[in-house]
Amino acid sequence: MEQPVDTDVDERDQPSPPGGTPPSPGGHDGLTTAQVAERVARGEVNDVPVRSSRSTADIVRANVFTRFNAIIGVLFLVILVVGPIQDGLFGFVIIANTAIGIFQELRAKKTLDSLAVIGEVKPTVRRDGAAAEIHASEIVLGDLVELGPGDKAVVDGEVLEADNFEVDESLLTGEADPVLKKPGDRILSGSFVVAGGGAFTATKVGREAYAVQLAEEASRFTLVHSELRTGISQILKYVTYMMVPAAIGLILSSLLADNQDSSEAVRRTVAGIVPMVPEGLVLLTSVAFAIGVIRLGRQQCLVQELPAIEGLARVDVVCLDKTGTLTEGGMDVTDLRLLDGADEAEVKRVLGALGESDPRPNASLRAIIDEYPDTEQLRCTESLPFSSARKYSGAAFNDAVGESSAWLLGAPDVLLPDGDPNLALIDDLNSQGLRVLLLARAATELSDPAVGEGLKPAAMVVLEQRLRPDAAITLQYFADERVKTKIISGDNAVSVGAVAAKLGLPGADRTVDARTLPADRDEMAKILEENTVFGRVSPQQKRDMVAALQSRGHDVAMTGDGVNDVLALKDADIGVSMGSGSEATRAVAQIVLLNNSFATLPSVVAEGRRVIGNIERVATLFLTKTVYSVLLALLVVITQVPYPFLPRHLTLLSTLTIGVPAFFLALAPNRERAKPHFVRRVMKYSIPAGLIAGVATFSTYLLARVHYEGPNALDAETSAATLTLFLVAMWVLAIIARPYTWWRVLLVGAMGLGFVIVLVTPFLQHFFELQLVGTTMPWAAAAIAAVAAVLLEVAWKVVARRYPD
Repeated sequence: MEQPVDTDVDERDQPSPPGGTPPSPGGHDGLTTAQVAERVARGEVNDVPVRSSRSTADIVRANVFTRFNAIIGVLFLVILVVGPIQDGLFGFVIIANTAIGIFQELRAKKTLDSLAVIGEVKPTVRRDGAAAEIHASEIVLGDLVELGPGDKAVVDGEVLEADNFEVDESLLTGEADPVLKKPGDRILSGSFVVAGGGAFTATKVGREAYAVQLAEEASRFTLVHSELRTGISQILKYVTYMMVPAAIGLILSSLLADNQDSSEAVRRTVAGIVPMVPEGLVLLTSVAFAIGVIRLGRQQCLVQELPAIEGLARVDVVCLDKTGTLTEGGMDVTDLRLLDGADEAEVKRVLGALGESDPRPNASLRAIIDEYPDTEQLRCTESLPFSSARKYSGAAFNDAVGESSAWLLGAPDVLLPDGDPNLALIDDLNSQGLRVLLLARAATELSDPAVGEGLKPAAMVVLEQRLRPDAAITLQYFADERVKTKIISGDNAVSVGAVAAKLGLPGADRTVDARTLPADRDEMAKILEENTVFGRVSPQQKRDMVAALQSRGHDVAMTGDGVNDVLALKDADIGVSMGSGSEATRAVAQIVLLNNSFATLPSVVAEGRRVIGNIERVATLFLTKTVYSVLLALLVVITQVPYPFLPRHLTLLSTLTIGVPAFFLALAPNRERAKPHFVRRVMKYSIPAGLIAGVATFSTYLLARVHYEGPNALDAETSAATLTLFLVAMWVLAIIARPYTWWRVLLVGAMGLGFVIVLVTPFLQHFFELQLVGTTMPWAAAAIAAVAAVLLEVAWKVVARRYPD
């Protein structure tokens, strides 16, 4: 347990705060209001901006100033010069796409910023002798900052008060062992308290603090590894490699042609270059992420790193901490069982004093405090704060006549020796899902390293944990989605297994005491694969277990809310913290459930799967267009014929077969678990689809050039080629839209109807210069498209069979 910090310290032990102002008289009262005002006026404040997302300027810049927007912009200006305006429709589409991207990201930013305020860390600062929570940005140089278990240091400082003050600096140094801090020791921002408590004087604030210099913590918009983003960047690189030589060849071919109108040649050259650019792919990826953030924000889920949505969708193992995840924070004392003839009145008196000695009681101790209020008959003289590593806490007391005694409260299977007859009773209680704490009188002083030996058991405190009403449904969801669940807890393994069994978790009957786990990673991984419930897990073991699972190729998510979960949260592929968890867990987690509801996790998984699965679908559409555009350009250069389309034709086709459908498909529900090798899967379908579409279209075009004659032959040839390309592209869309639902069928049908309306409406025929001449060539175009559709189906099946995911 933790005793309130001792303020009875010689004032000379307090270091003078920087700036020359001496400490306030009368003890460690912190700065006065006047001293704070002085420092604020001098700018000595913790002015690190805490942002949960990119700035508005960054969002606008990222959406406007892109490589492909520059290419499209130049081509749009060319069309504005040579006209007509309908050939420049692609430019307005880009403007609209960019505006949509900016709007959605700004909406996401607003959601993130508002949620970040809710989850913001508020350190406790002592001023004018009184402690109060303030915003981290309000800390000034020389402030006296108080810390307790789970609190994170937000500025650098020098320890002034310490009571068994153990600090974990692993996030800064990589060293997992806690460091015992004493007055005068340095404390760094980014470290957090694992046991005890204390206070320190802020010596470096703002951008001078260690953690800020180390890792730009001012901005939380960090792009952790995202296969989706990396894959799209790789695709765009490939597209550039294909596009540049094809575009150069197309331009040279047009310049060298001597039988084409110059304006017509320019328009058709632009038409050949524009569709090579997958302009909507990056937009839809940003929009999909942004809408995912907004949807999750409505459920009080703060996504601190955007690709975490994607990461959780790839997860195939979820490690859950029992307390605070499967059970609610609160507990109730259901029984007090005296041992070895202990006096009931004395036991209750000691329990009440233990509760009073800890200013930051955990859930178990809060239940004891509620059941056994302090009688004020015992005075605490020394305390031993609870530690997840040792599994117990303690305190020493003096009674009214000056008699002293030391007591420990903690895990019975840790405090009692093997073979103790009480362990059988404890196992029976644990098997019922009850939690048991042992109160025992120590034979030595608390400072003795062997204080846990030679104890005299006095009583067992039986606690009942409150199960979360939504936990069973959530566990069933993961089981249905083929995501393995591992319960990793510091509590007794039998007790944890009983709780898991009540929630219907398969394998809950096979429990493992983590103290028996081998240190070898491969051996540990084997046991982890075969079992589900693990108890008495130390903080370092949680970290080792995550690493062992990752060594077997698993994508691991870790949930937790306590200080003992921080190391594992940090190392897991995705860390998920409860909003009520410690500052340290919220700081390292990529996802924070501000409503403290474990049931929100399925929504996060569903959003990630929707984003990845749907972006993969639309990426195939966009890349198919790029492939057939490059192929058509190369065929035109080789055969020295005019490019078969004007920009307006491809704008129409892109809108109906890619743009509008992709937008709806990108936001549709998708429950498929994300798979690796995003680029390979997209390319293996889009390349054959693009080649088939390009060959079919060019075949129709060459056939039409033979069939039609006269001054308007080129327009008729273009219309026939447009019909073939539209039908083939629609078949690709129909394949991508599978499996069919009513709205997907309606979507594909609506796009087909849109093209028919253009063909039969005189105004639209004229606007798009699209009119089918005669019956022979249109039917030939449809027949070629039908053959291409058959080839597409065959190619899809062959690719899926030969190159499985």
